[in-house]
Amino acid sequence: MYLAAAVVFVPFARKLGLGSVLGYLVAGIVIGPYLLGFIGEEGQDLMHFAEFGVVMMLFLIGLELEPDTLWRMRKSIVGLGGLQLILTTILVSLIARSFEYSWSESLVLGMILSMSSTAIALQTLSEKGLMKTGTGQRAFAVLLFQDIAVIPILAILPLLATNVIAATTTDTHTLNWVDGKPGWLKALIVFGSIAGIIAAGRFLIRPLLRIVAKTRAREMFTSFALLIIVGIAVLMSKVGLSSALGAFLAGVVLANSEYRHELESDIEPFKGLLLGLFFIAVGASVDFHYIMQHPLQILIWLLMIMTIKSLVLLVLGRFFNLSLDQNFIFSFTLSQVGEFAFVLLSFALQQNILSGETVNLMVAVVATSMAMTPLVILLNEKLILPRFAKKEEEEKPADEIDERNQVIIAGFGHFGNTIGRLLRANKISATYLDIDSDRVELLRRMGFKVFYGDASREDLLRSAGAEHARVIVIAIDSPERRLAMIETIKKHFPNLHMFVRATNRYDSYDLMNAGVLHIYRETIDTSLRVGVDVMSLLGIRKYTAQRLARTFFKYDEENLKKLSSIRDPDEYLSEAKKYIEEIEVVLQSDVGKPILDQDESWDPDSLRREAIENANHG
Repeated sequence: MYLAAAVVFVPFARKLGLGSVLGYLVAGIVIGPYLLGFIGEEGQDLMHFAEFGVVMMLFLIGLELEPDTLWRMRKSIVGLGGLQLILTTILVSLIARSFEYSWSESLVLGMILSMSSTAIALQTLSEKGLMKTGTGQRAFAVLLFQDIAVIPILAILPLLATNVIAATTTDTHTLNWVDGKPGWLKALIVFGSIAGIIAAGRFLIRPLLRIVAKTRAREMFTSFALLIIVGIAVLMSKVGLSSALGAFLAGVVLANSEYRHELESDIEPFKGLLLGLFFIAVGASVDFHYIMQHPLQILIWLLMIMTIKSLVLLVLGRFFNLSLDQNFIFSFTLSQVGEFAFVLLSFALQQNILSGETVNLMVAVVATSMAMTPLVILLNEKLILPRFAKKEEEEKPADEIDERNQVIIAGFGHFGNTIGRLLRANKISATYLDIDSDRVELLRRMGFKVFYGDASREDLLRSAGAEHARVIVIAIDSPERRLAMIETIKKHFPNLHMFVRATNRYDSYDLMNAGVLHIYRETIDTSLRVGVDVMSLLGIRKYTAQRLARTFFKYDEENLKKLSSIRDPDEYLSEAKKYIEEIEVVLQSDVGKPILDQDESWDPDSLRREAIENANHG
């Protein structure tokens, strides 16, 4: 039932642009005990297995972070993550106190509700390709600190208990190795376990991976990879720590391993499946009967918690130099309460810190906040970002441009930056324009005089000297803004020769239909250069390979112009297939031509070999 629901709802949610997380949550709600009832209380049992998905996700993240990278992030982890946890705990505790909870109950609720969902946040950021951005790195820093903070929170909770609870064999937290031990021994066991994971990763797991890899049995390598994850999870639970944190540490230790990519490929399918089951289980755990009985109380707590967390993150994100649009994404992505809250609430109930009624209320709030997160992120993308992020850009005035050059480069990211550096190295001055204020500031510190402003605006182009310049290189990221800029230039500055960046061939079609003569696809030259090097390595003379690449490029450009005018999809596929076959015939016939490149002198590598041989013969 779980898998069938996932197959039905997740593709549908992704098709609507809602993301897979919301699809999983909706699947769980629909098949859960409170709607169709296809699954019942056994969903809670599945949750414990599905939580391994979170553990595996942290292991894979650790594999991507070398210890040096983690050390460079220490300020964000400790500073941003620590401030978020402390400020949110204080504010939530004060609000809980206003609801007549005791100080101990308020503090516990503050600590528990300050957590965010590692699974939902990282999965969402990964799907949107934001993990490598400033938003993704800061979100990861906060989530990592929260995972680490679970350790001291679990240690603090028993100290806040109002009554001493006798240990029972059914209490999973009393079955670990640290209960009943003196404080110094607990600390020794905890730190010894962490040190043991680090040492085992470096001195034991790597040699064992080497031995297993020599067997050339793929299933053995997969089994050993899973054994690492499960073993670490069991060890961490035995010492009362976060399994996800232990897996993350093991991943960091193995980040430099030659088997890193093999581990990633083996663990990834299990991680994806278990995370999906985890989200379905969360959706199924939303108690709609309880929500219908206490709708106003749950709604008030839900709005308060998500608002407080968003505001705290907004303030801290601004303090840590996130731009407004990145800050909104960062804040709303982490606004929910996390999966560790279920564990901490259960532990607080066992320790008699929170009543059963309070725990039921908070479980409903936590589950609802997790289910609401994809909708909140969608609301941010569709309504908030287009208004406020754009407003911030408009509020900042464009720079005064005090120079006139024959060349203007609009967009100074990776593409435009390379062009600018080449021209500068050859003593050709250019006026650089870019809309990203953070990038402008960084490039100025690197020695480039880049001007801030929207290059698609006529007034900015005029102030940049477009009336008297000869060439403009349009290298901005957005295809839509490129087309708008082309229309502006054609209307107001027809003297300018436009050299336009194209993301792919479909983008090139739009530019061709807009009347652009000089179009440069980002991937075509690099792809052909790789092909030339591959052919050269396989024994084809360098010049021959280069000539074949030039012939391919010539025919591809001609076909590009013809295909750009075709609108019917079936006709396009038919013509594209015909052109591919034509290019293959032309190149195959070209290989056999007895032309000058058959002479060794046309091959730079042959010239080099000849020079070496002459030198050796004196």
